[in-house]
Amino acid sequence: MYKSIYVPVDNSDHSNRAIACSLELGKAFSAKLVGCHVYAAKLHDYRFRQMEYTLPEEYIDEVELERQRKIHDSLITMGLKLISDSYLDGMSKQCTESGIAFEPRMMDGKHHIEILKDLAGSEHDLVVIGAVRIGRARDSVIGSVCERVARQSSKDVWVVKHVPEPGEAERDTILVGVDGSPQSFGALMTAIDLARTFNKKVETIAVYDPYLHYSVFNGIVNVLTEQAAKVFRFEEQNQLHEEIIDTGLAQIYQSHLEVAERMANEAGVEIKKTLLDGKPFQKIIDHARKTNPFLIVLGRIGVHSPKEETALGSNVENILRSANCDVLLSTRLEVPTIDVRAEETIRWTPEAEARMKNVPEQVKGIARTGVLRLALEKGHSVITNAVIDEAMDRFMPKSASAATKALAEAVALERAKSGPVSMCKSCGVAATQSGAVKCTVCGSTDFEVISQDMIEKIAAAEGGLEEETTYDGRKLRWSEDARKGLWTMKNAYQRRRVKARVEKRARMMKLDAITLDFARQVIEEETGTPLDIKTPAVIPTAAEAAEAKITGEAKLIARDDKKNPLISTFDYSAEAAQRILRVPAGFMRNKTQERVEGIAKERGLATIELALVEEGIEIGKQIMAQVIAAAGAGAAVPATGHGPSPSAGHGPSHEHKVAEAQPKNIADAQNKAQVVPAVSSGYLNEVSSLNVPHKPGDDTKH
Repeated sequence: MYKSIYVPVDNSDHSNRAIACSLELGKAFSAKLVGCHVYAAKLHDYRFRQMEYTLPEEYIDEVELERQRKIHDSLITMGLKLISDSYLDGMSKQCTESGIAFEPRMMDGKHHIEILKDLAGSEHDLVVIGAVRIGRARDSVIGSVCERVARQSSKDVWVVKHVPEPGEAERDTILVGVDGSPQSFGALMTAIDLARTFNKKVETIAVYDPYLHYSVFNGIVNVLTEQAAKVFRFEEQNQLHEEIIDTGLAQIYQSHLEVAERMANEAGVEIKKTLLDGKPFQKIIDHARKTNPFLIVLGRIGVHSPKEETALGSNVENILRSANCDVLLSTRLEVPTIDVRAEETIRWTPEAEARMKNVPEQVKGIARTGVLRLALEKGHSVITNAVIDEAMDRFMPKSASAATKALAEAVALERAKSGPVSMCKSCGVAATQSGAVKCTVCGSTDFEVISQDMIEKIAAAEGGLEEETTYDGRKLRWSEDARKGLWTMKNAYQRRRVKARVEKRARMMKLDAITLDFARQVIEEETGTPLDIKTPAVIPTAAEAAEAKITGEAKLIARDDKKNPLISTFDYSAEAAQRILRVPAGFMRNKTQERVEGIAKERGLATIELALVEEGIEIGKQIMAQVIAAAGAGAAVPATGHGPSPSAGHGPSHEHKVAEAQPKNIADAQNKAQVVPAVSSGYLNEVSSLNVPHKPGDDTKH
C-alpha cells in the first residue's frame, strides 16, 4: 500500500508519536522510512545581522565584525546540525531495531517550504506529521507547518493529533466520511486496507444538511416584495424543500452508505453505517468525540468541489483542526464498480439525455449516478424518461410533484396533528404515516412513537407553552424552559441560528411543541458546553424576542401601535424612534435597525437621530430597487441551494446574503446591487429539472 513514508521530526510528543505510527506502517507494508528535519541557520544569521548595531563599540570594526560573523555562523550552523542529527539518530536506531530501511534528510530554510520542496516529484507516497511542533503554544490545535503541508502536499498525509496517555486502551475503529465522490470512496478503500492490516473496524458516516434552506428562507421572507416573491417563486420553492428535499437528501446519502457497504463486502470487510443530519464537519467531529475512533479518513475534497481543486475542502479543514484523533487525508480516487458497469453497459435515449441537460453541472453527477444505479438494479439496458421518473420516486415521496404543484402544506400539517409520529431510531427520519414498519430511507424496522400527548405533558412541567409564528405562518409552541435554554446564548446571531435549527427539526419530526430536552441537543452542539438554565437571563416575551436582535445591555426605547418593541443598546431621539417604528415590523425593521446602528457604531455615535435613520432606510431602498430591476430584466435572482457533504460542506452562498448586506453608504449599495448572482446549484434545482418541466416564459430557469 505505502512503500515510502516521509516523517518530519522535531523531538516533540506529537513528532515521537508520528515516528511510532510510521514504524507500524513501515513494518506492515515493508516500506522505507525517510526522517526529515529542517533547521533555520539562515534565519539566525539574518537576525544576527539585523542586531549588529547593538554590539559594543569595540566590535564595530570591519575586521572584528567580520570575524564575529564567521564565529556566529559556524556555531549556529554546527549547533543546529548536531540537534538535527540527534533527532534523526533516534529514529534511525528504532528503524534498525525493527528491520526497516531508513534514510535521514536535513535541510536549512523555512520549514514547510523545504518539506514541500523535498516532497515534490519524490517517490514518497505518505507523509506522517505531528499536528503541533515542539514550540507549540498552549491553545494550539494544529501548527502552521503541519497545516501548510496538509493543504499543499499531493501525497497522502497522516496528521497525528492524538498522543495516548500511559495505559490508555487502544482505539479500534477507523471512521470514514462518505459523500458519493470518487475521493470519499477512495478514502473508504484506504480505510479498508488499513483495517485489514491492523485488525481495525470500519465505520462509514454520511451527513446531509436539511437546515440550510429553512435558515435562508426565514431570513428573506419578510423583505420580499410581492413582485420579488413571484420572481423568486417563494411558495413553490419553500414547499419543494419541506415536502421533498428533506427526504430526498436523506435517501441520497443513505444510498452512498449502501454503495460503500457493497464495496466493503466485496473486499471482505464488514462495516458499520451511520447517517446523520446537520453540518457535515460538526456532526463528524461530535460523533468522533463520542466514539473515540483510532483514525478519521477523508478525501481531500468533496462531491461539490471542482475537479481541478487542489486545496482542502472546508469540511476537511474544520475536521482536521478539531478532531480528537488522527486524521488521514487520502488522495486515492475510486469509482464504485456498479457505477462503472452502469456507464459502460447502459445507453440513454435522446429524450432522457436532453432531460438530464437541465440539471445544474454541480449536481449532475449525483443525479446521473442515482439513475444509473437504479437502471442496473432493475436490469434496464436503455434509460428512458420512465426510468428517470422511477429513480426520482426512490429519492422522494411519490406524491412529490402533485404536492408541489398543489401546495398541499395544510393537508400535511393536519395529517401530522391527527396522530402519533413514528421516528426511525437508526436515521431519525419521521415516517410519513403512523404505524410505519420499515424506514423508507435506511430500511430499519425499529421505530420510536412520539405522541402529542407526551409532548404536552412534558411542556406543562416546563412552565407551559407560548405560541410563536414561523416565517411561513406555521405555529410552533415553546415551553418556558426551552425558551430559557435558547436565551442562555448571549450572541444574537448565534441565538437566531439555533432557533431556526430547532424549529426546522420540529417540522421534520412533525411536532408543533418544543420542549427543553428537544432543543437541548442543538443548543449544546452550538455552544459546546452543557446547557444550564438554573440562573437564566431575563427572558423577553415571544414578540420581543423576535424583535431583539442585538447584544449588550439592551433597553426598551419605544413601541409601535401594535405594541411591538424597539429594543437597543443605543439612545434614540423621539423623531428617530418614531421613524424606524413606521418601517414594517419583522425582518425589514430588524435589518433597518441593524443597518442604522451599524452606521452609528462606525461613526462613534451614542445617540441616533432622525437623519441617520433616513440614511439607513434610503440604503435599503436602493438595494431592493436594484435587485428587483435586475430580476425583471431577466437576471438571475437569489435562490436556494444544497450541497452538503462530509468533505466539502456549503454554508449560505453569496446570493443568500444579498438581502442582508449592510453597505456603508448608498454608493456601496448601488455597486452591490448591480451584480446579481446566478441561481445557485443544488438538489433543489436537480429535482426541479427532473420533475417540473420548464415552460417558455418561466422566470426561474433550471
